[in-house]
Amino acid sequence: MSKEYEVTASEVKALTIISPEGKVVNEAEMPDLTDEQLKEIMRRMVFTRTWDERAINLGRQGRLGFYAPVSGQEASMVGSEFALDKEDFVCPGYRDMPQLVWHGLPLYQAFLYSRGHQYGGQIPEGVNVLMPQIIIGAQVLHATGIAMGFKKRGKKNVAITYTGDGGSSEGDFYEALNFAGVFKLPAIFVVQNNGYAITTPFSKQTAAHSVAHKAVAAGIRGVQVDGMDVVAVYKAVKEAADRGRNGEGPTLIEILTYRFKPHSLSDDTTKYRSKEEEGEWGHKDPIIRFGAYLESKGLWTEEDTARVKDEAKAAVAEHIKKAEATEKMTIPGLIDSMFETPTPQLAEQKAEFA
Repeated sequence: MSKEYEVTASEVKALTIISPEGKVVNEAEMPDLTDEQLKEIMRRMVFTRTWDERAINLGRQGRLGFYAPVSGQEASMVGSEFALDKEDFVCPGYRDMPQLVWHGLPLYQAFLYSRGHQYGGQIPEGVNVLMPQIIIGAQVLHATGIAMGFKKRGKKNVAITYTGDGGSSEGDFYEALNFAGVFKLPAIFVVQNNGYAITTPFSKQTAAHSVAHKAVAAGIRGVQVDGMDVVAVYKAVKEAADRGRNGEGPTLIEILTYRFKPHSLSDDTTKYRSKEEEGEWGHKDPIIRFGAYLESKGLWTEEDTARVKDEAKAAVAEHIKKAEATEKMTIPGLIDSMFETPTPQLAEQKAEFA
């Protein structure tokens, strides 16, 4: 067979609107955001960075259980959630707690989840989120199912899901994209490509030219975004949400980002990342980058950053105290929380502990 029949990898260009120096380099793609919205995005990013730093300390003190650091990925997380409506549904992986909190989950419940408490999974009425999925990629299927529900009910809502570059190699990922493509579902598949699937570099866990290219096989729209540019992330997700609401089908968004901290509190990044690499990405810090842009517009100052940091520290202190004061779990209580009416097997188990 001649090479003219072969499908070849084509270049993909990541959407960037604001440069690492805080300059607008793509005016044509600049989204329509008010000054107040821009400041709120910055507030959320600074708050999230401070919360993350405090949570790492809490984890090392033994006051939290499993915790996955997020510093460096604030633009990806905050920018994407900010583009949603509250009626949209968020299906996260285990690193995506910021999206849940900004979508309405109380912070103390995020801490309860980390502590393994059942009440951490009791989603308040009207908060359209699932709890973080530990099984890599399983949440992508959940989002597809929710998106199908929206379509069947005639709802103008979207379901968004997040995974990492490693998650894009899971079978669930391909099944979800294929199903969503066939039925043109209002789903947004976000892959936060931070360069590593735990310790495995992107080049070692897929031969694909990019994650965005994987949309081609599913017959859906695929885009790549500079994940250190919060405005670009917002633009891409807002556009994908509008397409979903209008019946134009799903979108796969590859967000190129970088986590400055370890994969988890048991990880050691010095074993697989170089100081040069970390320094290169540090120059692209999303908070410094967006802060420079806002300062040039007279919308943000160092005093504003200090104020938000104090606000975040106070909030973390208040909510961890509330989490620690929550009544301890019991086996009968856990059984009662599983179903509205316990199954015969659960009733029997509960009786054994009575």
